[in-house]
Amino acid sequence: MLKDNLMMLRKLNGYSQEELAEKIGISRQAYAKWESGATIPDVEKCGLLAEVYGTTIDGLVKTETVEGMGVVPPAPRGKSVWGSVTINDRGQIVIPKGARDQYGLTGGQRLIVAGDEVGIALIPASVFEEKMKQALDLIYN
Repeated sequence: MLKDNLMMLRKLNGYSQEELAEKIGISRQAYAKWESGATIPDVEKCGLLAEVYGTTIDGLVKTETVEGMGVVPPAPRGKSVWGSVTINDRGQIVIPKGARDQYGLTGGQRLIVAGDEVGIALIPASVFEEKMKQALDLIYN
């Protein structure tokens, strides 16, 4: 819910209600009413809030729940959280439908598994291979 997201984002970013209200040009009392759910911001103010927090208006108004964690803050602009998956005994996972739909993933499609010290990423093989070709062309041509 909007009020929950506003409170989580404000606290995660270390702002007081007064500091945030000043950033978007309203009174602290008006902002406090948004966090309490007594009132809601207009679309223009939602846009300013989304900008301050680096998310989207859609991210502000939707609540994301992750299994085992509960409600999580809105993802930053351009990022998504689809929930958690479980690795089965054969090392397989099912990619959540929302992720498959967003990235057009279909059965039989090849993916590159990449990672760093924090986690892994799945990249369509065609995209990865094209980027590698471009990088090699820069090096050798």
